[in-house]
Amino acid sequence: MARPPQSAPKKKSPKSAPKAAPRATPRATKSDQAGASSPRWRPRTNMVHAGVQRSQFGETSEAMFLTSGYVYDAPEQAEARFKGEDHGFIYSRFGNPTVAMFEQRLAALEGAEAAWGTATGMAAVHAALFCQLKSGDRVVAPRALFGSTRYLLDEILPRFGVKVTLVEGRDLNHWRKALKQRAACVFLETPSNPGLEIVDLAGVCELTHAAGAQVIVDNVFATPVLQRPMEFGADVVVYSATKHLDGQGRVLGGAILGPKEFCDNKVMPFIRHTGPSMSPFNAWVLLKGLETLELRVQASSQAAAALADFLADHPAVTRVLYPGRADHPQHALAMQQMSSGGTLISFDIAGGKKGAFDALRRLKIVRISNNLGDSKSLITHPATTTHQRLSADERAHLGITDGMVRLSVGLEDVDDLKWDLDQALWAAKPRRAAALQGSGRGR
Repeated sequence: MARPPQSAPKKKSPKSAPKAAPRATPRATKSDQAGASSPRWRPRTNMVHAGVQRSQFGETSEAMFLTSGYVYDAPEQAEARFKGEDHGFIYSRFGNPTVAMFEQRLAALEGAEAAWGTATGMAAVHAALFCQLKSGDRVVAPRALFGSTRYLLDEILPRFGVKVTLVEGRDLNHWRKALKQRAACVFLETPSNPGLEIVDLAGVCELTHAAGAQVIVDNVFATPVLQRPMEFGADVVVYSATKHLDGQGRVLGGAILGPKEFCDNKVMPFIRHTGPSMSPFNAWVLLKGLETLELRVQASSQAAAALADFLADHPAVTRVLYPGRADHPQHALAMQQMSSGGTLISFDIAGGKKGAFDALRRLKIVRISNNLGDSKSLITHPATTTHQRLSADERAHLGITDGMVRLSVGLEDVDDLKWDLDQALWAAKPRRAAALQGSGRGR
């Protein structure tokens, strides 16, 4: 894992707020006190053991607490719970034993003080912003963001009197200029969706903290396996757990990680009273996903690196964007922040939209889907799906061409993926297809 430069700023906690009641945790048996993360444990061990709290039955797998509410021994205990004097659970909208285990495990993996699970990734993005913003506040963000996040910034926040300033995320001078004015927070993703732009985490965090604001990072593309933004000064990290954390396309989920003060005093009241809560069933599935997260992400990243090289040499491909390749515009910065190039590749297919659609239609193994981070390789056409609401000019500015596709590399054999992409890509070069068939490559 790459480490930030020695000059990286220390994190600053958000402004203080009235102290909230401590989070409840599952009641553990004496033998399970090691369920919390240990500073001696390495990440892969934390992925399997952190947060485990067994019931009195001593189950091997984490228990699934499918309950909406909890009973009390006496009315005095209920009163104490609501006052925060008794730290047991009250209602699963804002506290559940299985969800708590997921939160504790993810926090240990991320190196965060605390975490809150949410119903979806966008619920995490929404809650991380709305729990702290008020009318008159200002948010600074890069233009290169996931389509739904752009909608939140472009359309929803302004309705509540929050100003949004969009900058060129790759250019620290743009950040510096924008942060000369008062701002409440910065929101960014790196690598970005779908163009895989890289934001200088240490540089932006230093500028943001000097302006008295906090940094929220959407780390969904890199995952905590390849990049831990808090090590570079980020205050809050959000995830769509639907992606790599689950990794098998089964459930929705999200997470907000940050200082305990922020999670207890900002995030918890917002989630408690607005309800974007994680399902206990989904939390259990995500706990199982975390156990294999590093193995899956590393395997998919290795395959993605090989496929990026393969695609760069393909006659039907006009551009390849992959942070792990030396020809990526920000390769050096990416490798300072990430331990590998990641599981996502974006590339342009000759022939624009028609060429891209022709190729996608021919795929046999890779499936067309706007999801990512799955054990199955998935591909999408951002200009007509995730980023279709942006104007043609804005898409062009962001490098989202009509021929661009985003490939999320799964766990299939890399040679089978090469064959599948190769035979599909020749659809964009129909005059060469006959020769390909004759050579036996275009099965």
